[in-house]
Amino acid sequence: MLAAGFAFAVEPARIRFQDVAAAAGIDFVLRNHPTPEKHMIETMAGGLAAFDYDNDGRIDIFFTNGAVIPSMKKESSKYFNRLFRNEGEWKFRDVTGSSGLAGDGYSMGAAAADFDNDGHADLFVSGVYRNILYRNLGNGKFQDITTSSGIKSDRWSVTAGWFDYDNNGLLDLLVVNYSHWSANDPRFCGDSARGLRIYCHPKYFDPVPNQLYRNLGGGRFEDVSAKSGIASHAGRGMGIAFADYDDDGRMDAFVTNDNLPNFLFRNLGSGKFEETALLAGCALLDHGRPVASMGADFRDYDNDGRPDIAITALAGETFPLFRNAGGTFRDVTYSSKLGPLVARRSGWGVAFVDFNNDGRKDLFTANSHVNDIVEKFEAFPYRETNLVLANMGNGWRDDSATFDSVRAHRGAAFADFDHDGRMDAVVSCLGERAELWRNISEPVGAWLAAHLEGSSSNHSALGARITIAGQSNEMTSAISYSSSSLIPVHFGLPSTEPIDLTIRWRSGRSQQIEKIAPNQRLRVREPRE
Repeated sequence: MLAAGFAFAVEPARIRFQDVAAAAGIDFVLRNHPTPEKHMIETMAGGLAAFDYDNDGRIDIFFTNGAVIPSMKKESSKYFNRLFRNEGEWKFRDVTGSSGLAGDGYSMGAAAADFDNDGHADLFVSGVYRNILYRNLGNGKFQDITTSSGIKSDRWSVTAGWFDYDNNGLLDLLVVNYSHWSANDPRFCGDSARGLRIYCHPKYFDPVPNQLYRNLGGGRFEDVSAKSGIASHAGRGMGIAFADYDDDGRMDAFVTNDNLPNFLFRNLGSGKFEETALLAGCALLDHGRPVASMGADFRDYDNDGRPDIAITALAGETFPLFRNAGGTFRDVTYSSKLGPLVARRSGWGVAFVDFNNDGRKDLFTANSHVNDIVEKFEAFPYRETNLVLANMGNGWRDDSATFDSVRAHRGAAFADFDHDGRMDAVVSCLGERAELWRNISEPVGAWLAAHLEGSSSNHSALGARITIAGQSNEMTSAISYSSSSLIPVHFGLPSTEPIDLTIRWRSGRSQQIEKIAPNQRLRVREPRE
């Protein structure tokens, strides 16, 4: 079997996980506050973030949480957003109280990045008419600077992501919005004769534009949605992911839309974007109909050096997979043999991650239907197990056997939480304990984790592209559904022989490091001019 320019003598290891949430001290329950009125926001909660907030080298976990409807307030501690500090040896401690991250309002998404380049990872929390920008003070505490930052809370924001769209070294923020919403909406959807009420179809929710905020430095942001072209396109945004898909040195943004064509915002430079998804081939599947596009990831799964797109959707729609053919995309959902494996699945979180270290990125999805009584209308389940498909190079192998939790899964984030070279996963669940999936795949395989740092206090490393052993990946934090993974860039490797690594930084500079020993966490700083 050949892939990525090297041979595999044996079939890659089976991917295996073990849920260690209870033993690790992760006792978070996602409180979405379900009501008899079936407000749409209840089924769309669940973003989270994996990031090292205290710079101790271990990846911590942040969960967003809901609020009481209709007050939209966190009326008790059970609705607090929660931060768990990784203390090593698969032990986590709830530090929400001391961190200042309990939050306010009905939260949905989390986006982690160091927006002020002070060496500490900051956090943006999107929500229903309540967005919060937290600055990491570097002492275990976060400060809410939303008001002074200029970031608004005038939309139902599902998610957001950080990227440096103007290549000035400061991270900018793209906020993804769903629709106008009010707790006073009396619309009934479902079967009134049987008294069965369900969450309404997205067609009843008017699309709205997304918002782009340019980082001005000093904790201030300018709303450039209109002059950038972002505000010219209205959708029902659900997921966001970034990559330089056309290899022009500028980061582009892909946004999934619920039952509307997806957006691909091509970065034209000079602060302008062109929405080009239809022409590029990733707005719709080949059948030409929009689907319930939810989570997204934007990475090179076939090792051809070009970032591809994975999306989750509802049962009967498949999980769309778009292969980058060199600036345009091809719907390969069925030609890649993915379609039959996911046709009856409904998914939210999604990611391309090499879990068995064979040099190919596998596909993980966090699954559940939207409607909690779907079984009374259709032959699909509401609660599902997660799914992991091993990338075989010529198709996919279902390695989900160790997933035994049938729940309403939503957001998902990914990291090597115990530094053993195997990538793990954390998943939120509506109304039930979150899952922390330890990767116990054997053998471990060779690997490398590249931790990138900007050249100085005024330049970010987010968006840098790394090429190694026939693979490529970009350092981004937006991933999955409403979630974030700000982690070292992970590569599985074909052998333990020394390897060469090439980095293209956002500044345009290229750096090559030769003869790197595998099985290590490598820290690389961008060279100064």
